[in-house]
Amino acid sequence: MKKSIVYALLLGVLLNGCKKSQLENTTGTTDEIIPRSTIDAFIKQELAAHHSFQWQSATEQMVWSALQHTDNILSVGFKPAKMGNIDSQIASINLNEAAWQDAKQQLLALILHAEQSVNPTIDAAQLIQWEDKVLPVVDVVIRNPNTIKLLRASMLVRYAEPMGYEPAEVAQKNHQNNAIASSSGCGYNTAETGLVANVDYTNISPNAKQSWNYAYQRIPNAWTKSTGKGIKVFIIDTGCEFDQENLGGAFNQGSSSGRTIEKIVTLPQATFLGIPTGPVETADDGCGHGTSMAGACAAPRGTDGNACGVAYNCNLVVCRAAADVYLDESREVKGVSDAFTNAANRADVKIISMSMGKITSSSQMQDAINYAYGKGKLIFCAAGTSFSWTSGWFGVIFPAVLTQVNAVTGVRDNDGNNTCTDCHSGSETDFAIVMEKASDERHPLTLAMSGDIPSTVGGSSVSTATAAGIAALVWSKFPSYNRDKVLNKLISTSANYPTKNAYLGWGILNADAATN
Repeated sequence: MKKSIVYALLLGVLLNGCKKSQLENTTGTTDEIIPRSTIDAFIKQELAAHHSFQWQSATEQMVWSALQHTDNILSVGFKPAKMGNIDSQIASINLNEAAWQDAKQQLLALILHAEQSVNPTIDAAQLIQWEDKVLPVVDVVIRNPNTIKLLRASMLVRYAEPMGYEPAEVAQKNHQNNAIASSSGCGYNTAETGLVANVDYTNISPNAKQSWNYAYQRIPNAWTKSTGKGIKVFIIDTGCEFDQENLGGAFNQGSSSGRTIEKIVTLPQATFLGIPTGPVETADDGCGHGTSMAGACAAPRGTDGNACGVAYNCNLVVCRAAADVYLDESREVKGVSDAFTNAANRADVKIISMSMGKITSSSQMQDAINYAYGKGKLIFCAAGTSFSWTSGWFGVIFPAVLTQVNAVTGVRDNDGNNTCTDCHSGSETDFAIVMEKASDERHPLTLAMSGDIPSTVGGSSVSTATAAGIAALVWSKFPSYNRDKVLNKLISTSANYPTKNAYLGWGILNADAATN
């Protein structure tokens, strides 16, 4: 699994120490550690009541306890003391301005003073885990529970949240079964040898396979007007497999030509208590999920008999921002946040697609999404895929729950009103994609990790990558459009327009109508 042996050993030492009902620090005070089961029950209660979990609803003691159960890394958003809410203006903030520099230095001085009361030898360099150059946030390692109290009372602080805490049952189940909260997870992207022509796919020129579900979104009709040329899609996921030639040297073949693909990484190296526990990350996909999303969105319409992507002439950036699809590590939150700001600051990127998510909210990730939204990017995120822990709560996961993104879910082919076997839906859902056969639960075609035999992939993940591909077709047809005009085209031509459904939003996308 994604946790290294060293990480596991260090985690075991920490958790064994936390089995005591109280944690003593060097000032002589004690703070009771709330058990994970109690924290998780509170999270589930909040989800059922509000459809999302915000750390601001937790007590200081619960935040401290969550840090003790993970890696002690606290995400702290800051601002000048006299400034109000900055969500809508975060894209225009200049962190080099005196007011922001002063706020940051005051914040770090506050944290350092509090932390030195339990460890007089600590300095600022040891305190900071990650420092952001774009967003007003700093990620710090906290050892003193009183630091949290001071931060929550400070006018400089917008939020102070544990970065890596997720419900234990969810994390354990996902790591055991590869049943990931927002997709089918890792390890499934292998060649599917049982695909049947004219049932699971249609052969199209010059020698490619069109997935069975494309007709439901009228994608082949849209191809007569647009193939995504000139539009760049940025996929935030688990990377891109270097061995898949159709996302490498063969990205341009057949009817796909003159386009570019980039593979980048924003996921930091794994560390625990400041000790590296894994190799420096590369853009190579160790999971398989990112490769399948890239294929669904933009695989070439080629000559080798492989699956064809929705926008087979778009440009592509595939970013390795996480180790797997369930974002339950602090470094994954940092990796995803950096991916959003990276995409936001690129004028050539129009569309961002992310088929990953988490149960708890992350204000740092929300900052990054607000930043990308403020830069005019069109963002699609997976609504989520269910597992046993979420029984009784079947809503849209974070960050798809945010208003700045378009939440996408998957539906079955029988009537378009039933979600896929495990797909989430809810009032925050914006669009739906037909991606599961009711008869045999067959999922759409995509690229396997290597070779020319397609794989298949399901969940709200493939729905999101497909929606991003359709948006690329529309923007390519109307290159002078901005984000809002493209989105209006998608909304006004979807199946449920003009009445938004309480669970499936505007409904199934219609690529043909949207490109008229």
